[in-house]
Amino acid sequence: MSGSTDNVFHRIKRSVIGSARTLDDSSVFHKMSLIAFFAWVGLGADGLSSSCYGPEEAFRALHQYPALGMLIGLASALTVFIISSSYSQIIELFPGGGGGYLVASKLLSPTVGMISGSALTIDYVLTITISVASGMDALFSFLPVEFVPYKLPAVIIGIIGLTVLNMRGIKESVTILTPIFLIFIATHAFAIVYGLFFHDASLTGSLAKTGEQFSLAQQSLGLGGLLFLLVRAYSMGAGTYTGIEAVSNGLPILREPRVKTAKRTMRYMAISLAATVLGLMMLYVLFDVNPTEGKTLNAVVFESMTQHWGTSGKVLIIVTLISEATLLIVAAQAGFLDGPRVLANMAVDKWAPTKFAMLSDRLVTQNGILLMGGAALAMAYFTHGNVQMLVVLYSINVFITFSLSQLGMVKHWISQRKTSKVWFRKLFINGIGFILTSSILCFVTVVKFTEGGWITIVVTGVLVALFLGIRNHYFQTSKLLTRLNDLVGSALEVSKEYQQPLTKRVQVYKNERTAVLLVNGFNGLGLHTLFSMLRMYKNTYKNFIFLHIGVVDAGNFKGSAEIELLKESAKSELDKYVRFMMSQGYYAEGRSSIGTDVVSEVEILAPQVLRDFPDAHFFGGQLVFPQQTFTNRWLHNYTAFSIQERLYHLGIPVSILPVRIEA
Repeated sequence: MSGSTDNVFHRIKRSVIGSARTLDDSSVFHKMSLIAFFAWVGLGADGLSSSCYGPEEAFRALHQYPALGMLIGLASALTVFIISSSYSQIIELFPGGGGGYLVASKLLSPTVGMISGSALTIDYVLTITISVASGMDALFSFLPVEFVPYKLPAVIIGIIGLTVLNMRGIKESVTILTPIFLIFIATHAFAIVYGLFFHDASLTGSLAKTGEQFSLAQQSLGLGGLLFLLVRAYSMGAGTYTGIEAVSNGLPILREPRVKTAKRTMRYMAISLAATVLGLMMLYVLFDVNPTEGKTLNAVVFESMTQHWGTSGKVLIIVTLISEATLLIVAAQAGFLDGPRVLANMAVDKWAPTKFAMLSDRLVTQNGILLMGGAALAMAYFTHGNVQMLVVLYSINVFITFSLSQLGMVKHWISQRKTSKVWFRKLFINGIGFILTSSILCFVTVVKFTEGGWITIVVTGVLVALFLGIRNHYFQTSKLLTRLNDLVGSALEVSKEYQQPLTKRVQVYKNERTAVLLVNGFNGLGLHTLFSMLRMYKNTYKNFIFLHIGVVDAGNFKGSAEIELLKESAKSELDKYVRFMMSQGYYAEGRSSIGTDVVSEVEILAPQVLRDFPDAHFFGGQLVFPQQTFTNRWLHNYTAFSIQERLYHLGIPVSILPVRIEA
């Protein structure tokens, strides 16, 4: 009955998520990676979608001096290029990816990097939440007011749908969403070009009006008041720049040569975002837009532009605004693409649970995707999808990462001043980036502190404390494990003394009793399991087979070269066991495979071993901590028990030997 249920589950899983990918396919990395265009869609949608709410927030902050929006638009476009240029330098320096987390970890300190990673994790959760919530706001604005109560359920359904879509794989999710992205680009490019160059409204007159309002504001507010007004409006549009860092975080999913592809993607993103932001701000001024309740400023300006077009104008407005709404939903992709990758990098460094570095059989960071989707659902529920509150939380976290990344790069270029000929030019770019991003961070935090900014600080602080606790637990565990590894040195010396080639093995007795040991490297756990078994069963077994699974995770899934190194490492570790047992006069051999799931790979290897050695018995070792706590169960895997359960269903006996570690 259980087997039938499992088969049904696997059939449903394959139909929804897709069949497992094979690591034996040498082109698997090529098939999964993104060229610059698709990276622009998958990663750039987050940045470009911010033009739907960032410029509007800045324009509203100008109050009775809306014509100054021209200046804010120019400043915003320039800031986009500055931040993009600074992140291009990060891409060059860190071609393996990692973005803000890796930059701060390597150039400042691991702890500062963890703080940056914590902010990034929350940022990507908010990317998903705010993108879907904003998109639903736009879609529901077309519907009667009676449908408003259904908006939050629609947000929840949207997040769940995107979570499932991303479980299928990176390229599949991006390809499906590409048409939406292109419609947005086409409609907005047309609207901006038409509005600026082919409409009756005078661009020259709007520029003159900007000059007049600048003088009027200076007279009314004074120079200090005018500067405060401009800086406040500029900072309130901070959401415009969110998403620019996505390319540097997502380098591992880009097509080779990755640096070249990433820099091209960054150019696409910078040009499209800067042009859209500047174009929209100019349209707001050109058409003298006034905020209208229940409508975005984009909707107001597009209606003004097409008011004499009749039916064709209404169709264009509907298509344009629907493209905005759907692009906002598409922008959630950046959260699903980069959020799990940040968590995976932190898991490799032991800040986060190691399970977040694991890959699914579709070769995606499944646990990270599920966590990002689940956290986004919780955020949507507790904020009721309130976009205004989400924008505040969003902006503060992303600028924490921006500021730390730029600070790290500034420190790096100062240290390179004696060895690099271009250090000053690069320092200037990152220095300007640091001044801009840190200033925006401080201003937004102070101004919006009582409007939700404090929530961001508290949530980020809690996550930082959690990661510190996790890292401390792994550190204490590693200290305990060092005692187990005392055996490794002496066993390694014994194995080295055995000079016979491994091809010349001790006589094999295939029909005699055979011990099959599950090992994960030539380490203390494996050796303690081996010696415990020898003590318990003495001379019962004539043959020894060692099974080792090379686990492919987010840390080594970077190319075919890394996979080959993993295979070689697995063989090398097994050879040490084989040489050691042969030195003791036993027949021994090692068998290995690589995969994303140890249990599934053992399930494949076990029947093969039994065909060659019918009287085989399987053994696995399991760590026993001084105290069994929830933390131990959550942060450490119990793979041996999972293997035991799976092989029991195949009628294969497995014994679990406890390996105690003392405090």
